[in-house]
Amino acid sequence: MPGALRRPRLTGRAAILVLVLAVLTVSYASSLRAYLQQRSQIEDLKSQIALRQASISDLEREKDRWKDPAYIEQQARGLNYVMPGETSYVVLDEDGKPLQQQSTLTDPATVAKKDPTAWWSTAWQSVELAGNPPKPTPPPATKIDERKIGGR
Repeated sequence: MPGALRRPRLTGRAAILVLVLAVLTVSYASSLRAYLQQRSQIEDLKSQIALRQASISDLEREKDRWKDPAYIEQQARGLNYVMPGETSYVVLDEDGKPLQQQSTLTDPATVAKKDPTAWWSTAWQSVELAGNPPKPTPPPATKIDERKIGGR
């Protein structure tokens, strides 16, 4: 059949079918992209909710602590308040500034145990010390002597 007409590879129906498939692909792709964005946004919101719930739990625990009179007293003492009838003392350093108080207590189990000594041994050490006083130590320097450092 050399004289028969060849049919074109792309017919009108095939072109319309390709066009419809392209439109559907673009439509589904944009819908899929919107779906994935919304899923990502939902995950972000869930993590924010979890953080806020943890924060709420911490605040509720803090609120419950404030119901305890011992905790209130501890917080007040941290602000240098004293109970009626008590006398407040502030330890100052050499510059006249208050020393920082220790914020944590040590565990009594971790403190080194000291063997008890008899009272007479302590008294005898005092007698020996009175007979042979230690040599006086120089007071701490209040100024820096540049000559001792290797002056300029």
